[in-house]
Amino acid sequence: MTEVSFSTHPGSMAGFRPRFLTSRVARVAILGAVLLVSACGLPRSGPTKGQIISGSVEKGGSTHIVHVDDRVNRAANYSPAYGFSSDFRAAGQVGADEVRPGDVLGLSIWENVDDGLLASMGQSSTQLQQLQVDSQGYIFVPYAGRIRAAGNSPDELRRIITQKLESQTPDPQVMVTRVAGDGATVSVMGKVNAQGVFPIERPTRTLSSMLSKAGGVSIEPEVAVVTVKRGNSSGKVWLRDLYSNARNDIALRPGDVILVEEDERSFTALGALGGQTKVPLGNDQINAIEAVAMVGGLSTTLADPKGVFVLRDEPQSVARAVLGRNDIYGNQRVAYVLDLTRPDGMFLARDFVIRDGDTVYVTEAPFVQWQKTLSAILTPVTQLGTADGAFR
Repeated sequence: MTEVSFSTHPGSMAGFRPRFLTSRVARVAILGAVLLVSACGLPRSGPTKGQIISGSVEKGGSTHIVHVDDRVNRAANYSPAYGFSSDFRAAGQVGADEVRPGDVLGLSIWENVDDGLLASMGQSSTQLQQLQVDSQGYIFVPYAGRIRAAGNSPDELRRIITQKLESQTPDPQVMVTRVAGDGATVSVMGKVNAQGVFPIERPTRTLSSMLSKAGGVSIEPEVAVVTVKRGNSSGKVWLRDLYSNARNDIALRPGDVILVEEDERSFTALGALGGQTKVPLGNDQINAIEAVAMVGGLSTTLADPKGVFVLRDEPQSVARAVLGRNDIYGNQRVAYVLDLTRPDGMFLARDFVIRDGDTVYVTEAPFVQWQKTLSAILTPVTQLGTADGAFR
């Protein structure tokens, strides 16, 4: 509806100017905005607290909603620790002088005659170099035959060869040396300064000494993880814990594979926080308060301190302890709820340990949606009022 007013000015044509009835237009605009908001919804950083809770097992969903208290903290604060099993720690050091298949030996043989069995004319000694121990552990020595070398030290092998030669040349003198330790080696790879295959020698019998032989790590020690693979078993340890605890400095065995890599454990931060990103955990234990602080804290204009969620898949044993039930099987989806407005809420969040793969999600406060709704409603009205003013 419009009012039409006519005005006549001297020297000009008569005209008319439409004037919108503001109150009626405002009612129409508000109704249209409400319909638009209800039809299209409002933008937000993720689901609301109510929407997450509506997906609980009790309401037909697949997620267990657990409100964190002291009992839950005790049950949920399980964190897989790095370290070596007793099998790794109990393994004795390899004798650096023990001959093994693949080793290369050097023999020096002196004979107490001018024209010996092995020595050349006019020579009293014979040098036999590059004798490789075969896959069955044997070497061949002229006039002594095929001799079992593996499992003996160089000194023990010297006595065996001497006994074999005594019946054929008077008073032989034998010296045995290990030229290379190819039969007792480990592979070192990953974030080290010198990758390669290294022999287990007297100075490199332990994990720390072998890493030093490989030039040390090429990444920050605080995030370096060392994995040792031995047959079908493996173990890993923080580099820092390797040097701080002598029990982690395990003895190496032939065939070990040592891998140094940067720790990749992380959690994801989403929602009404100072930042939304994937955050490395590092080698320290991080609690929920620290996790929130690492991404800038709660957004003061958006966050609902009653709606801090930690989402994770719990293994069966932990899920049973947290839920107090023995009738659940397999991994369970759990949404832990932290209410920071409770008197002990900050303490409970401080004691809640964040694990690898967790998602820390903070919902928006209810009034934020009201603000967005009002903004969506009032903006068209303001625009129409501006347009109305333009016609005046």
